[in-house]
Amino acid sequence: MATPQKTKKFDKDGIRIVASFKKAELDYEIDERLEAGIQLHGSEVKVLRAGKCVISGAHVRVVGGEALIFGMQIPEYPWSHQFNHEPDRPRKLLLHKREIEHLRDALESKGAACVPLRVYFMGSKVKLELAVGTGRKHHDRRDAIKDREMKREISRVHR
Repeated sequence: MATPQKTKKFDKDGIRIVASFKKAELDYEIDERLEAGIQLHGSEVKVLRAGKCVISGAHVRVVGGEALIFGMQIPEYPWSHQFNHEPDRPRKLLLHKREIEHLRDALESKGAACVPLRVYFMGSKVKLELAVGTGRKHHDRRDAIKDREMKREISRVHR
């Protein structure tokens, strides 16, 4: 008799989140968000299906007309042997040419950065949500925390 398989948790849009970088909202003043596909090897997809990925130190750069993500760590798949992938290799993002040009222009402005917010499955495809913004200083972070706390208090009072 076969054991029942675990049900995978999807949200209402059919999205299953693999990894997220929640601190990005605090560290960066986010101007815009993008959705991109990622070019992956088969063993990388299997590891992502298992829910193992680290994006907290990753960033996106445009190199030679291609958008690449650096610092995204997907550990090796234990049963892949010699066909395994490098855990920390740069991965190509699948974007339209005009989106890549727009991203390059946004990153050329002073202090701008592009960081991943979350990696998720949309159906059978792996997607990456990117945020383009500028880094915050320490006092800006404290102001953002104060604003968030005030909004929470107001919502509690109005309930």
